[in-house]
Order: sequence, then structure tokens, then C-alpha cells
Amino acid sequence: MDERITLAHGAGGKQTSDLIRGLFKRYFDNQFLTADDAAVLPSPKGKMAMTTDGFIVSPWDFPGGNVGRLSVCGTVNDLACMGAKPLYLTCSFVIEEGFPIKSLDRIARSLAETAQEAGVSIVAGDTKVAGRGQVDGIFITTTGVGEIVPETKLSGSQARPGDAVIVTGDIGRHGCAILLSRDEYGIEADVTSDDAPLWGTVRSMLDVTTDLHVIRDATRGGVGTVLYEIAEESGVGICLNQADIPVDPAVSGVCGMLGLEPLYLACEGRLVVFAPKEHADALLEVLRRGRYSQNAAVIGEVRQTLPGRVCLKTRIGTETLLPPPGGELLPRIC
Repeated sequence: MDERITLAHGAGGKQTSDLIRGLFKRYFDNQFLTADDAAVLPSPKGKMAMTTDGFIVSPWDFPGGNVGRLSVCGTVNDLACMGAKPLYLTCSFVIEEGFPIKSLDRIARSLAETAQEAGVSIVAGDTKVAGRGQVDGIFITTTGVGEIVPETKLSGSQARPGDAVIVTGDIGRHGCAILLSRDEYGIEADVTSDDAPLWGTVRSMLDVTTDLHVIRDATRGGVGTVLYEIAEESGVGICLNQADIPVDPAVSGVCGMLGLEPLYLACEGRLVVFAPKEHADALLEVLRRGRYSQNAAVIGEVRQTLPGRVCLKTRIGTETLLPPPGGELLPRIC
């Protein structure tokens, strides 16, 4: 096989077939994967959820993950946030001419390993090659289908006054890891992405109670942006306790040097959960036993006052409004 991707790999001929059979099928093969134009699949028994997402990250390889792992986690997590067990994924690659096939192999292997961890089957895909300079290395789009757990009704419009606001771990690590991996500021810090598939985390909470109101993954824009979206959708106010928000010391240090707010840095393995306060202790107990949620914490509550706004109770006991999200802190992180 060639050492680098050429335009011929996207032309539909022998090189395309060699790439699909020799690389993608080797990692993605399962009972549902098809060489036909569309996969034929068993249907979910109840309601289903479907989502699609594109992944553009520079650099494609970063501490704690790469674009292949990210492309599975981002889509299965979107399904999980609707209370849906991920079942099937399709995967589309747009690859820049000249991209090293050794790197593509690593991405495909990571993608397959993460799909196996998430319990989801890759059933169909597509490969295109763009000319040099038309794509920044590699872009991946994944579409996912999942089966919704019965009696589950999750939506950004369901937050209610009195709800506890929970995060499933320390925040801002993915955005910080991407920032450091670009080496634009000369800062050295031991920060790895929190990139992770989170259906198991959601399933553990649903085993405690299906009376959950909102679950969102805090990706672009971080926890702060998610909270503003939910406050607006639900017509409620949200108040956070700054001292309760978990932030890794290394992330906090980098943010301090660069004047960044961890609440607005992206996560790729953290959920924001709104649930009735009476369930909070039981949810924390099960979350803290989980692989990706050991630092789960209640960080605030929902109020009737200041609808559409997020306030922050500072470490010295004062309250201030969290600035609404705006602009781009870290472009092209996912």
C-alpha cells in the first residue's frame, strides 16, 4: 500500500478498494458492515434517537485521544444525552491528498477501539480525497442511531426550579489539552483530554432513576455555554457555587496564565445533569464509582429568579452574573 493518500484513493477504482479492504474493513468489520449502498439493520424496539456530527480538530492527535476516538465519543454521547443506547454508526472521511496512511491507520484503529468500548457497530461509510490545501489533514463525520430507554424524557427545556446541577467530572480539560498541543504559548503542563464515550455513565444514572430532566455533554463552549442554553430553553435561572466546580490544578494554572475561564473551555467526556434535588446524593454515589465520573459534583441549583441567566456565587460569598458566552476562545476544537 502507498505511504500517503493520493487523489486516486478517492477516485473509486482499485486504490479506493485497496484502502477500504486493506485498512477500514480490517478495523471496522462486523456482522452489519456492508459493501452495498446502505446497511440493512434490525430496528430498535421502541423510540429511536438519531444524530450526526462533524469532527475537525487541529492537531488531529492530542494528549488523551485523537480525531478517530473523538468522532465516536462525540456522536455516541449525543445519543446518550437523550437517554438512548448507541446501536449503529456511519462514518465518512474526507482526507487531504498527501495525508500519511500510517496516520490514517492509527486513526481508524482508535475509532474502532472506541466503538467497541461504546458498544456500537460501524455499519457503513464513505471516503473522499480532497486536493492539497482543501482540507486540514482529515475531517470525519459520524452519524449515530440509538434506542431510547423507556420512560426517559430528556430535553434542554425540562430544567425545573429546585433541580440540582451536576457535572460528572473536572471541566475544561479537552480545550486546554488542544490549546497546549498547538504549542503556541510555550506552556508546559500535564493535561490530557477527557475524551470518553459516556453511555455507561448515563446508563448508571438511569438505573438509579429515570426522573432526570436534562443531560448535555459540555463540548464546544464548555459547561458555561451549556448552562446558558438550558437556562434560556427552560426559562429558569441557574446559580453555581464556584468553590464546588471541579477543575484540575494544571488546567486552573494554564487558565490563570492566559486569562481563560474553565467554564468556557470544551469538555469531551463530561456531562451536565439536571435532576430533582432528592436524587442528587444517589446519583453522585453511582457516578463516583464510574470509570469516567469519579470527580462528579453538585455545582449549583436551578432558581425561578433571573430566567435565562447564570449567576456565580464566588469563593468570598458574593454573587455575580456569569458573562454570557461569545466569540471563539479556542476555534476548531472538535
